[in-house]
Amino acid sequence: MGTQGWSYDHWVGEFYPAGTASGDRLAYYARAFDTVEVDSTFYALPPRERFESWRDRTPEGFIFTVKMPGEVTHELRLRDPRLALRFCDDVRALGPRLGPILIQLPPGFGPAGFETVASFLAALPADLRFAVEFRDRGWLVPRTVDMLADAGVSLALSTGPWLDEETARRMAPRVPGRMLYMRWMGAPRHQRDVGARLEPRTRELERWAALIRELDVDEVYAYFNNDYQGHSPASARRLQAFLGQEPVSPRELSPQGELFG
Repeated sequence: MGTQGWSYDHWVGEFYPAGTASGDRLAYYARAFDTVEVDSTFYALPPRERFESWRDRTPEGFIFTVKMPGEVTHELRLRDPRLALRFCDDVRALGPRLGPILIQLPPGFGPAGFETVASFLAALPADLRFAVEFRDRGWLVPRTVDMLADAGVSLALSTGPWLDEETARRMAPRVPGRMLYMRWMGAPRHQRDVGARLEPRTRELERWAALIRELDVDEVYAYFNNDYQGHSPASARRLQAFLGQEPVSPRELSPQGELFG
């Protein structure tokens, strides 16, 4: 469990210790969570050296999931896999810290593009893992699940205006393969988040925790957006607690392991 990104100025003092420098945030973050979703790769393809830097600044066992560039999914609309293959080569610099690659399709990409998606997935390297997020409900049918299973790709479920919580919970047990990729988005508000202003979603998170415990999968990657409750680290830590994990505040430890206060 983790969040979608880690470099938010308004987390300093609320999640990170006051005065935390931007270059130290990832190390602090990795004290509290063992995975993070990188959304910045959607907007621009970083240099390979940045992936190497992230790898070297996180502990063994930490996992990055990364989002496929929007140029591939939203501009080219999966019609040309060459940039995707270049991206896959670059993210290999993360080494053992590389988790699934998220392929998020735009809301206007409907099931009429079935063959395009199938062809794109067939061109992806077999040694990497992928999850596809559809934002058109017409995709949530058995034919899509079968296509993903044939390609060895998972289904990413993302709650938001395009998919309500109840439908997402019904779909979760039907994901192909041995991995569930979950994203809690909420309705976009673009507000600076403050932990004390969390929206009351405790019952929803309790239901998700119960479902996750029952799922017949080997791995669950679960990421929260600030818009879901107002403060994604608090949401992730709350789900950790519901699943019997001991939440850790990065304010308790420095990146060097020294106690604060």
